[in-house]
Amino acid sequence: MEAVLQTKGLLSLPSNPRTRVFQSSLGLKQRFFSTKPKTPGGFSLSSNGFPKFPSFVPKNHGVAPVERNLFICRAEAAAAGQPAFGESEQPKFLGIETVTLKKIIPLGLMFFCILFNYTILRDTKDVLVVTAKGSSAEIIPFLKTWVNLPMAVGFMLLYTKLSNVLSKKALFYTVILPFIAFFGAFGFVLYPLSGYIHPEALADSLLNVLGPRFLGPLAILRIWSFCLFYVMAELWGSVVISVLFWGFANQITTVEEAKRFYPLFGLGANVALIFSGRTVKYFSNLRQNLGPGVDGWAMSLRGMMSIVVLLGLTICGLYWWVNTYVPLPTRSKKKKEKPKMGTMESLKFLVSSPYIRDLATLVVAYGISINLVEVTWKSKLKAQFPSPNEYSSFMGDFSTATGIATFTMMLLSQVIFEKYGWGVAAKITPTVLLLTGVGFFSLILFGGPLSPAIASLGMTPLLAAVYVGALQNIFSKSAKYSLFDPCKEMAYIPLDEDTKVKGKAAIDVVCNPLGKSGGALIQQFMILTFGSLANSTPYLGGILLVIVLAWLAAARSLDTQFTALRREEELEKEMERAAVKIPVVAQEGGRNGPLASDSVLNPTAGDSTGGKPPRRI
Repeated sequence: MEAVLQTKGLLSLPSNPRTRVFQSSLGLKQRFFSTKPKTPGGFSLSSNGFPKFPSFVPKNHGVAPVERNLFICRAEAAAAGQPAFGESEQPKFLGIETVTLKKIIPLGLMFFCILFNYTILRDTKDVLVVTAKGSSAEIIPFLKTWVNLPMAVGFMLLYTKLSNVLSKKALFYTVILPFIAFFGAFGFVLYPLSGYIHPEALADSLLNVLGPRFLGPLAILRIWSFCLFYVMAELWGSVVISVLFWGFANQITTVEEAKRFYPLFGLGANVALIFSGRTVKYFSNLRQNLGPGVDGWAMSLRGMMSIVVLLGLTICGLYWWVNTYVPLPTRSKKKKEKPKMGTMESLKFLVSSPYIRDLATLVVAYGISINLVEVTWKSKLKAQFPSPNEYSSFMGDFSTATGIATFTMMLLSQVIFEKYGWGVAAKITPTVLLLTGVGFFSLILFGGPLSPAIASLGMTPLLAAVYVGALQNIFSKSAKYSLFDPCKEMAYIPLDEDTKVKGKAAIDVVCNPLGKSGGALIQQFMILTFGSLANSTPYLGGILLVIVLAWLAAARSLDTQFTALRREEELEKEMERAAVKIPVVAQEGGRNGPLASDSVLNPTAGDSTGGKPPRRI
């Protein structure tokens, strides 16, 4: 009979073992007068695999000894980071296990490709909807509120349904392949046919009836295919980056690996920002070298969409390779299993979780805060660079500068995580956004009195506002990519799989556009109330302050919950590693056989045979 002991290191061997009989801790009397346990096959428990007591070999009496497997506790070795008894040390390269490198390198390449595509798509979508005929930056708040948000909610509902019926691999391919197909079709089919499929005459007639107040909503109808591209580009950032990539990364990495390598993922990603910014600028300048009558923007769009399709297929290839050749880490088996839930049940479950609510607060607060500044900045940007060529070229430089700043922040982020922890890292992004946002709004409010000083620098107040707004976006996004995103994704790791999958779908796909749409609604309300964004600037600054304070409070609360979950998970893993099976063997009827466990737990009990008196050693 096997006795199963739940203990931590109770049976681990001393570092300098001495020759002694393997017995329980007994008194002198019991040590000398109790029956000696026989060791199977002449072997006793040893740390080096050799018998310690060759003189204690029992006689077989014509009966072969029954072999027994003795298990040695490996909890101490695992806790110390050393290979356990009988196990070889994992091969390493540059101090990192090769198994870890097989996960980290493909993930870094995937993140590089995803961010390269996202930079191209993000810059292109702004050029399409802002510089199109009959449109302006005023379309953005309406587009985010009335088009982007409903499509994001619809995708979340569809994703929740698919997550219940498809495997993780099938779900990944089912989601990403339609994106790749659409962007390829837009560059080669939809945009060349835009002159035929856009109802410009209908939009003009409606504008004459409704008046210029409805320029933004009618622009969505006028350039509907461009708006569809805008929404798909936004969803690429929410779905492919947040749900697919980070969900996959959380699936195959441990918390220790995440703390070490998640900040470094952005190094390769922001190299992608730098190179993709140069790519956008190259195609923007390429249009100037074409002859008259040639649609240079159409040719540039085909080139950029070809790159997006190629890198999208590369992402799928890397995902397949990792799933084929990389082993998944073992998670705690004591997680509470949750049944599959429907859409409404999932939403109720997520709303009832304080942990998920705090995560949602972080995402929504970021979306509102960045949107309050970004739309105002883009309106200034179009006034300074009205042509698509100049606008796209500036956005290329902007993306390159963002990549350089974020790369620098990535180098510092690992030090911040290791020295100050998750809580401090999560609070840096809202602090940076608050300070830079106040600077941008202050320049707009006091641009008149500062005009002489600005003119002495060779700039107009408009150009200065464009540059300061660009710096605000660069610093805020660099802090987001290097600190906010890793903090947010690390917070998912201790959760069970059901909460992790459905929570990410609800937060990243819905809350992200909800934050942006919330900022857009605030701006729409301010425009209708005060007449313009410029007149509402002081009130927008006050709203920004309130939102950032709520953001900081949610980060503080989430830090406490995250720390508690991490401690619970570590305790469960320690208990699982310390679970040891010990077969108890003794002589019974002249043969080696199992005894009841109380013969070990009760050292004063005699031999089960009871026929022989105790013998002195």
